[in-house]
Amino acid sequence: MTKYNEEFKLMVVQEYLSGSLGYRAIAKKYGVGATPLRKWVRAYKEFGCSGLSVKKTKQFYSVQFKLDVLSYMKRTGASHQDTAIHFNLNDPTLVASWYHRFLKEGIEGLQRKPKGRPSMSKKQISTVNNQEKTMSREEQLERENELLRLEVAYLK
Repeated sequence: MTKYNEEFKLMVVQEYLSGSLGYRAIAKKYGVGATPLRKWVRAYKEFGCSGLSVKKTKQFYSVQFKLDVLSYMKRTGASHQDTAIHFNLNDPTLVASWYHRFLKEGIEGLQRKPKGRPSMSKKQISTVNNQEKTMSREEQLERENELLRLEVAYLK
């Protein structure tokens, strides 16, 4: 659940765009931080009402797409925000996190990491039958002979 719904964000953004008050005054009036208000205004200007909506599902991006975004940013010298706008990404911090992970870990840092606990590996069941199958015929006879000797010795 989000802290602010889409209608509230739209109302606050439209009040700012009307030009009556600045970021800080509107933020104080509605009890919102100035930074989120700036992000809402930027998202509204670039993407319209859909920029203010809450995404229902998490979007996953391929490694190739992430590399394309980072190479565009390096080629053009664009900021994280300009790059995000160019690729229709609503959040410039996403580009920043890709950039820092790429610098730190390389391409492996851009790959999706499995979440949660790993599944348990299946243990190999080693039974006498499996061992007998791998033994040669002669070894099997020697083993059987040894077991019979032990049985006879036990009965005496």
